[in-house]
Amino acid sequence: MKKEFAVIGLGRFGGSICRTLAQEGMEVLAIDINEDRVHEFSNIVSHAVVADTTDESVLKGLGIRNFDHVIVAIGDNIQSSILTTLILKELGVGKITVKAQNDYHEKVLLKIGADHVVHPERDMGKRIANNMISNNVLDYLELSDEHSIVELMASSKMYGKTLIDLDIRAKYGCNIVAIKRSNDIIVSPLAMEAIKEGDILIVIGADMNIDRLEKSLGDKV
Repeated sequence: MKKEFAVIGLGRFGGSICRTLAQEGMEVLAIDINEDRVHEFSNIVSHAVVADTTDESVLKGLGIRNFDHVIVAIGDNIQSSILTTLILKELGVGKITVKAQNDYHEKVLLKIGADHVVHPERDMGKRIANNMISNNVLDYLELSDEHSIVELMASSKMYGKTLIDLDIRAKYGCNIVAIKRSNDIIVSPLAMEAIKEGDILIVIGADMNIDRLEKSLGDKV
């Protein structure tokens, strides 16, 4: 059964979500106060409407409470973002994800009932920075303020060594949860698994421990 999503705010972030959900075959209602943006998405999503989402009666008229998940991706207008989120919560929307502009905005959103708050610009900035400062870090996903999952390209120091030889968990406090090898993914690799050239290690752990691991076993920049 298809899930129904509503995306409020059709800037770069909201627009990207709309396109991806539509490509996956989801039912998507795209909403923005800007008529040109709405017109741009009219042939991409299931429905696209011009609406002021700070007006409770407008959201009621759109049947917003019937959607499985509403994403509030309003750009720079923090007041509209907060008010829209508050109305959605009061109308009984099941799941609400909101884009935050800063930490204070996030605190307010969580207090009024947002289920999930995202910082796309901040998080992407961290990912790009981590990729730029290392030869080995291919991708980076923040799990919390202090923990992450990274894709780490196996370095020449690791080639031919088993996970027992490397003893990464004991030495660095990190866990290798999977290994990407060509078109295969080895999930929960065994201790005797030997690292090969071209392997990509999926590592989870505290940021400071991952950093120690990368600096110790990674190839020098």
